[in-house]
Amino acid sequence: MRDVTLLDIYEHHIAQKYLKRSGMAHAIAVAYHAFQLAKEHKVDVDIAAKAGFLHDIGHFTWYRNGKWDYELYRKNDIHPIKGAERAHKLLIRLGENPVQAKATSLAILFHTDSFLPSNDIVRTPLQKVVKWADEKDEEEGGTHHYRIIDHNRAQKSIIRLDKMIDEELSKRADEGNTNPSN
Repeated sequence: MRDVTLLDIYEHHIAQKYLKRSGMAHAIAVAYHAFQLAKEHKVDVDIAAKAGFLHDIGHFTWYRNGKWDYELYRKNDIHPIKGAERAHKLLIRLGENPVQAKATSLAILFHTDSFLPSNDIVRTPLQKVVKWADEKDEEEGGTHHYRIIDHNRAQKSIIRLDKMIDEELSKRADEGNTNPSN
């Protein structure tokens, strides 16, 4: 049993505020990609999906003269830092296990190289999965942040992914109980 579900996160006003800013459709797509990649790479599907869902929660809106300025964003943004902190605070408030909240936050911190002075970071398998999941959904010029999804469809997608996570965790627990090497 998970302490916090994606639906718990989705329904929280803080998540709504910041995920709408960075693109709810993108957040959900990355959560699905992270889940699938986590299954393939045998990492925690729950943490991967949560990190995928929350990976852009730290976005700031970079505008110049009332219009989004992608170059200003690209040069100055540190959204992974703010996002890791914001996600950690949200997860703890919702009752997430602190170890899982930290792992989720670190995966968010390292989901992109855009804010790093160099590309020599060594990522954990979980952090790689979240990075790859984000990259799978990226579109040129940041247009992936502007895809629209209505509330009902978003909520149904989140509920479906929560069910998939629960099924995968149950399957892994059953495999662990029947595997004599564990």
